[in-house]
Amino acid sequence: MTNYFHFIAQETRELMAELGVTRLVDLIGRTDLLCELDGITARQNKLDLAPLLATATPHPGKALYCTEERNPPFDPGSMNKSLLQQAMPYVDARQSKTFYFDIHNTDRSVGASLSGAIADIHGDQGLSADPIKAHLTGTAGQSFGVWNAGGVELTLTGDANDYVGKGMAGGSIVVRPPVGSAFLSHEATIIGNTCLYGATGGKLFAAGRAGERFAVRNSGAITVVEGVGDNGCEYMTGGIVCVLGRTGVNFGAGMTGGFAYVLDEHGDFGKRVNSELVEVLAVADLAIHEEHLRGLITEHVHLTGSHRGEELLADWPAWAGRFALVKPKSSDVKALLGHRSRSAAELRVQAQ
Repeated sequence: MTNYFHFIAQETRELMAELGVTRLVDLIGRTDLLCELDGITARQNKLDLAPLLATATPHPGKALYCTEERNPPFDPGSMNKSLLQQAMPYVDARQSKTFYFDIHNTDRSVGASLSGAIADIHGDQGLSADPIKAHLTGTAGQSFGVWNAGGVELTLTGDANDYVGKGMAGGSIVVRPPVGSAFLSHEATIIGNTCLYGATGGKLFAAGRAGERFAVRNSGAITVVEGVGDNGCEYMTGGIVCVLGRTGVNFGAGMTGGFAYVLDEHGDFGKRVNSELVEVLAVADLAIHEEHLRGLITEHVHLTGSHRGEELLADWPAWAGRFALVKPKSSDVKALLGHRSRSAAELRVQAQ
């Protein structure tokens, strides 16, 4: 490796000598030393590189390169700080409180600081009985609800970027479109890629589609969404995923725990499942699971106002027969619900 970098340095010196330049910084902005090559294809020949080859001129008193040892981090969003400051008196007093904020896509990792403070003082689930609730309106930046602790309940009216609920341990995250939205929620994306990555607990309800790699390495979170992209439930080891719409390909790849309910509206879901480790069963043949699924959708409708969920529940006997249960081949279907198992009659009461 040392010799490799010696060779790079030597060749760089030789090229700079040919150009008549003694320092690397003297090359910055020297677009006059570049030449334009002919394109290989007709499309490439149509490219106009003139704007890129224009001579770069620095602003008065400023260099064309960074002259400071480091730059302060760019994080204009103050949501985390505001939420933490306003909530801390109630966290310390173990008192539930509701807050309201507008949110922008520059507000990243919203809820992380609050979850960290709660976990430090009361433990991951220590404030579950006295939650801090935040209702937000707008577009959330990346990692909304990251590492969400028990005792943090986030409700977002709008949409969110990637990594929603990454590593969440408890509490709840609800994402719903504004009231009166003209689009169909199960046809529109409302949260980004890699949501619920590595989650260990909590609940996520999203009245819309999620992006790719949804619930990757999920080991305990429960969620209802209305569609997912490719590689859903990849390497999932626990938790419950309910998809009220179409999935992408490679669903369930490497999935060794937990299970998923998926609406197979057009009867082609089996073509998009990675069947190496999982199998697909009909929910209609599993009464306890059908009631459990109905209860999840009922909760989803209650929290998000989902029109998709309402449509399914309004004609439940017809739609129930279109749901598939995806589980690891190594799991006993009778034991999937584990400690959550209740009688069909109890679950039916919940669903109603």
